Amino acid sequence: MENKTVRSKVMSGLAWKFAERILAQFVTFVVSIILARLLSPEHYGTIAIVNIFIALANVFVVSGFGNSLIQKKDADDTDFSSVFYFNILLGTVLYGVVFLIAPFIASFYNMPILKPVLRVMGLRLIVASVNNVQHAYVSKKMMFRRFFWSTLGGTLASAVVGIVMAYNGFGVWALVGQYMTNTVTDTLVLWFTVRWRPKFLFSFKRLGALFSYGWKLLCSALLDTGYNELRSLVIGKMYTSADLAYYNKGKSFPNLIVTNINSSIQSVLFPAMANAQDKKEQVKAMVRRSIRISSYIMLPLMVGLALVAEPFVKLLLTKKWLPCVPYLRISCFVFAFMPIHTANLQAINAMGRSDIFLKLEIIKKITGLAILFLSMRHGVMAIALSGIMTTVISALVNAYPNRTLLRYNYMEQIKDLFSGIIPLLIMVIVVALLGQISVQPLLQILIQALTGAIVYIGTSFLTKNESFDYILSVAKGFLTGKRG
Repeated sequence: MENKTVRSKVMSGLAWKFAERILAQFVTFVVSIILARLLSPEHYGTIAIVNIFIALANVFVVSGFGNSLIQKKDADDTDFSSVFYFNILLGTVLYGVVFLIAPFIASFYNMPILKPVLRVMGLRLIVASVNNVQHAYVSKKMMFRRFFWSTLGGTLASAVVGIVMAYNGFGVWALVGQYMTNTVTDTLVLWFTVRWRPKFLFSFKRLGALFSYGWKLLCSALLDTGYNELRSLVIGKMYTSADLAYYNKGKSFPNLIVTNINSSIQSVLFPAMANAQDKKEQVKAMVRRSIRISSYIMLPLMVGLALVAEPFVKLLLTKKWLPCVPYLRISCFVFAFMPIHTANLQAINAMGRSDIFLKLEIIKKITGLAILFLSMRHGVMAIALSGIMTTVISALVNAYPNRTLLRYNYMEQIKDLFSGIIPLLIMVIVVALLGQISVQPLLQILIQALTGAIVYIGTSFLTKNESFDYILSVAKGFLTGKRG
């Protein structure tokens, strides 16, 4: 009965998270197209540089304590309130640091506009300090419907603000307005829809206990974010802001797809595995299912996007963005490995082994930095290609501990990752052949995408693919109301 209850909560949570992510993905996708047509690559390059520093500062606010609250089985109001007040103080201090260093960053890049933009965007740190505890509480209680409404409000409000400002000639400030509106609206909606409020409670002892688990995740997240943003930092400094814009724009579309699917699985899977952390067979089953389902969905999406990349960019962003096509294709390959990264790391965290998590991050980042250092003087393309080697090595490193922790070896993981390989290969051949047809971009995309989807689903049905059958059974269960 307990397993049925857990499964019901997980599947319900996944349904709401997927609905939230699909909605956010659709709106963000449409808005990004409109803004890319209204704004120049240089505007995107400016905001990309600013986001490097905001992302690094944001790690201190959102990483560590949030996951600690979810992982702690008996977390109460004292724990949540202590983290809430500490986060606000930390967010305010970090904003002060960002405010003070803004002139130096602007001077380093020789871009005066960075100073005011960074000071305004830095205000997100204070808002994020509140939002982080809200997200931890909602995730802990598996109340994922709340995320749906907060994301809906934030995404739609920011879309309106961004488009209106861009249309009226605000340039880079349109992107600033979009980001700020999204963060503030998301937080306000959660504040009014989630009943939890901070109590007048604070305990350094509780914070210390949470920090003993969370500091390793904080360091891991800092390493990960720093490393991921380092590529943008190097490109922004050594090359032009337009080069950075093309690189980031190429990465943004596969990232939009994979992150939305991945974050849905991650946000539901982590609390579910944390609740079952003492039952290793159950955790292993969740990890295997996660890898199979997410890779079955994501691999055809990534391969398909790579195959239609050129007509896709021409149609949606216009020819001025065509230099981003090679980066888009490379990113599709890199992001295709995300399911195996996420599932393995979530299992390690859920079992309370943040020490192992941190060690893995150190190993991966040292290797990645070495690869980046060797590639960075050979052009932006070399930097992008180095990501392929890095992601393959990272997948092997992330999977290693679970050979012992869960008795989940490499061969099992590879088999699960490529459980849909036959439908995928057939789809690739058909879509690639259709790409040789010379027609208008819209018609070419429609022909390739629709035919590819039909071939993939049809082949999955004919070969009785296990992941396809599972998704079908879950969908039928929701339609008939049998979720248990």
